[in-house]
Amino acid sequence: MALTNVLLLSQIAAYVIGFILSLCIIVPLSMHQDEFSGHCLLFCDMSCGWNISLSLYVCLVQMYRLSRFMYKGLDSSFLSAFIEAVGCVMLCGLTVSAAVMVTLGFMTWCQNIVERFPSCEDAAGQNIDSKDNISTNGFYVEIGTAQFGVWGAFATWVGLAVFSTLKVCRYHQLENIQVSMYRERQRLVNENEAPPAAAHGDLEPEGRSTPPLRAS
Repeated sequence: MALTNVLLLSQIAAYVIGFILSLCIIVPLSMHQDEFSGHCLLFCDMSCGWNISLSLYVCLVQMYRLSRFMYKGLDSSFLSAFIEAVGCVMLCGLTVSAAVMVTLGFMTWCQNIVERFPSCEDAAGQNIDSKDNISTNGFYVEIGTAQFGVWGAFATWVGLAVFSTLKVCRYHQLENIQVSMYRERQRLVNENEAPPAAAHGDLEPEGRSTPPLRAS
């Protein structure tokens, strides 16, 4: 096992953290949407169905893939590392948009709810809209947990983007070193194979001339 590959181990640990944080988003929001009869309190009329599950699936796939690399003592290629870096940057953008949506939506809900209750937390469990089969017992904890999870997931994806970019830079540096070594080796081989200037008797020895022909 490539235990000395700190970068690979750091990526695996980050994907594990990302998987746990994805659960901290999906599970509370699913519970909240069920308690609100399929609705979501974010902006009062907005759906909670983002593509947060994509982060969960990517973390699962990458955990399995990188664990196999570590077990076999291998690592990803330059192309796969580059694709991974691009994917991490894209997931950073998706996660930060979801984080802003959760934060602003939660703030908007709480600003509206404090007109009837002393604080947003005190509104939990109150009979706000029972005729629509809506339960507000745990909305504050659920959305608060989702808010923590989504911002933590954003920080994790930023770290993964940095790790994957470092791996691409390392591959690029190794490729440059290999190209330089190949060119130097070819130069040395060409120098060793070059023939001497006066080889194979091409020049006459000094002090000797061709004897004159005798008359017959």
